[in-house]
Amino acid sequence: MPAAHTAPRQSTRDLPVVDLGAAREARRLREFQARTRAIDELNRKALARLYQTGLVYTRQGARLGRDLLLAHQHLLRVGDLLIRIGELAGPAAAGDAEAFYDEARDLLARTSKLTSRTGLVFARGR
Repeated sequence: MPAAHTAPRQSTRDLPVVDLGAAREARRLREFQARTRAIDELNRKALARLYQTGLVYTRQGARLGRDLLLAHQHLLRVGDLLIRIGELAGPAAAGDAEAFYDEARDLLARTSKLTSRTGLVFARGR
């Protein structure tokens, strides 16, 4: 019977242990932060365009400007929520984090809706 080649075993102390749950949560938080930054950039561009076109000085433009400022307030709240999520630790905090994620998701949806109205007005104005 031929002898099987056996590789020397490494000690388990040498191998890093990766908490997949924590890695998923970190990735989820990074994705929310990236999405928030993207929406904020879109919001800022829409507000700048509103001023550049002079539309802000009309009744409709003033309303759109207020909507964009409300969207910016929503984004600030989302940023605060994401900071709080990042500060949470432990398995007991998972429920709190989920509540914060739900609120952040709702605010991002509202923000996207407010910002998209501005895009529709610009599209009609062309």
